[in-house]
Amino acid sequence: MRWIRREKNIRFSKLLKQKKLFLESILSCSANIQVKKPKRILLVEPAYKVKYPPLGLMKISTYHKRQGDEVVFYKGTNLELRNQKWDIIYIGTMFTYHWNTVSNTIKYYQRNKNNKNIKVGGVLATLFTKELEEETGVKPHIGLYKKVDRMRPDYSLSDNYYTNNASIGYMTRGCIRKCPYCAVPQLEPDFVSYIPLKSQIDPNKKDLVLLDNNVLASPEFPRIIQEIKKHGFYRDAKFNGRLRYIDFNQGVDIRLLSEERMKLLSEIAIFPLRLAFDDIKLKKLYIEKVYLAHKYKIKRLSNFILYNYNDTPEDFYERLRINVELNEKLGLHIFSFPMKFIPLNAKDRKYINNPHWTKKQLRGVQCILHATHGIVGTRLKFFEKAFGRDVHEFKHIIEQPEEHIFYRGKMKPFRAGY
Repeated sequence: MRWIRREKNIRFSKLLKQKKLFLESILSCSANIQVKKPKRILLVEPAYKVKYPPLGLMKISTYHKRQGDEVVFYKGTNLELRNQKWDIIYIGTMFTYHWNTVSNTIKYYQRNKNNKNIKVGGVLATLFTKELEEETGVKPHIGLYKKVDRMRPDYSLSDNYYTNNASIGYMTRGCIRKCPYCAVPQLEPDFVSYIPLKSQIDPNKKDLVLLDNNVLASPEFPRIIQEIKKHGFYRDAKFNGRLRYIDFNQGVDIRLLSEERMKLLSEIAIFPLRLAFDDIKLKKLYIEKVYLAHKYKIKRLSNFILYNYNDTPEDFYERLRINVELNEKLGLHIFSFPMKFIPLNAKDRKYINNPHWTKKQLRGVQCILHATHGIVGTRLKFFEKAFGRDVHEFKHIIEQPEEHIFYRGKMKPFRAGY
């Protein structure tokens, strides 16, 4: 029995020795490990008016929070924040005509000399790289920030925006078109035909906004639709008792909108179906696609109407009227959103496409849209009251003084032959 106890004591001593050596090795390693100090990150969106949250900054926020960094988001300029010490300040940018707001915001945060690491990216930063560097000394990031692009956005930044109850993302990137008025070829030069949805959405959000620039160009479109349905955005789907909506916010390309693809779109909770009608030459094709939407019981449509590009007041009015007449005939709800063309190199909104448009006419259109909150309604009676009964009355209206457009009782009555 003695030799058994002796063997146990020997084994116990060995275990104690091994444990001691193990603890010593752990302590030795710990002494050599430097604990990473969290960085202080400030995310800034300049104080321009936009409906949608800064998706790029939301993804950067996710990246830094995963690193354990402290992240603060602010819209505009703030003296208290500026005077603090930040490891990195990220400033997002949108449209080029926000030039003054963007450049002034960058300069504002540069006034604290401790904050030298300022990074600027986004649409304006990509299109005006050289100009922005010359103006501020900051070398902008061009195009997508691929390091964070596939990350889930930090939705805590979106609470005060129009889409606060929606997940936001992409299922494709880029576009096969090279439209001269579009910045996408510079922002997203490579077409990516499929991006998984799961890693982008917040399951606690009711709706889904997809910012794809040309989703119909993807050979994976049937797969995209199936994935959207899989995540609960099928037709008539509900979330907490309320109908869910999915919005391809950049619109779908009517030149690629076959009957098969329209049928697939009708299987999801699309609201609204966004189509562009930027050129009167597309009239026949556009009307055909609206009838196709009606066939598959898609009744809520939104329509982008570009003007001040290669159009005239006459064909602008015709495109608007076509939508109203289709509403009346088919029982649809097509809401038109006129969008004034501004060149990609413009630093303000003052561009006029002479000789087709005049400054007075463009201002007249803006006055009408101001009164209608930027939307052209669905009913003919309302449309004719706002835009005129025919193109001649329309031109008469938009060439009146602003006060007369707002207060029609002061306007000189239109006479045929004007």
